[in-house]
Amino acid sequence: MSIKTVSRVVNNEPNVRPQTRERVLAAVAELDYEPHPAARGLAGRRTFSIGLLYENPHEFSYIQRLLEGAHAACQATGHVLLLRPCTEGVTPLMVRQFARQTRVDGLLLTAPIADREDITTTLVESGIGFAQISPRAPNSAWPSVCPDDEQAGRALTDHVLSLGHRRVGFVKGDPRHGASDKRLAGHLGSLNDHGIDADPALVVDGRFDFESGKRGFEALWHLHDPPTAVIASNDDTAAGVVVAAHERGVDVPGTLAVAGFDDSPTATHTWPALTTVRQPIAAIAFRATELLIAGLSGEPARQETFECDLVTRASMAAPKRLEETG
Repeated sequence: MSIKTVSRVVNNEPNVRPQTRERVLAAVAELDYEPHPAARGLAGRRTFSIGLLYENPHEFSYIQRLLEGAHAACQATGHVLLLRPCTEGVTPLMVRQFARQTRVDGLLLTAPIADREDITTTLVESGIGFAQISPRAPNSAWPSVCPDDEQAGRALTDHVLSLGHRRVGFVKGDPRHGASDKRLAGHLGSLNDHGIDADPALVVDGRFDFESGKRGFEALWHLHDPPTAVIASNDDTAAGVVVAAHERGVDVPGTLAVAGFDDSPTATHTWPALTTVRQPIAAIAFRATELLIAGLSGEPARQETFECDLVTRASMAAPKRLEETG
């Protein structure tokens, strides 16, 4: 084999015949060879490292699954993954400094950082490649991967309505996240499809956290005509709704049915366990990392969307009044 051919295989580059790739990989395995990232960086302009920027969430399992997916993609392509936790006060200068000091080849931007126009503009001007995970509005110029939040929100509401509920409360998520708006849009679209007028009083603010779920329950339960079901924009918020209902002596799901979103560990730790929507978070992160690395090699940017799955559990049931009267 020529050095160039071996290099192409080890660096997972295209234009190598499958038989040739298998022979090189067999030799790699026999010699127990591992590419040295620093040496690879000295030999070229790349460091074979990817940076991931994320805000610390209220429920860590989301980030955990993101890290699992991104790390698996990096491992499969001979890259290392470097993490940069961020706060709401992160600036474009901080992001650029991180990229330059670590010499990462590119960055993975998670929501809501992915939607910061000041950050994406700085990265473009600085020539730093990036991919967006769950952006509010994908841009054809950059690779991005997101779940179909609107369709998932519609499917979840369709399920709730199929059980007979007509007064359905909705607790929104963090307004900085595009997912919050998309999930609400799906909910409202489902109501419209079923000929149900949306009542603005049934939609209350939230923050993707437990406390906003408790506040959301109080706001909805004190309405003159309270809902028989509540959909929360994530599982932490739904858990807050369930706990607040228990504190008020409200039976879940007999008097109030509750659903969440994400299928985090919280969904099964809550009593009763939550009906929710499962996002393929690790798969989304894996694919976003693949697209970023492909883009760094000159391939055109792609934007992809993943479907979500409805998961039904004990927190959702038909309204008691429907069961009693038929």
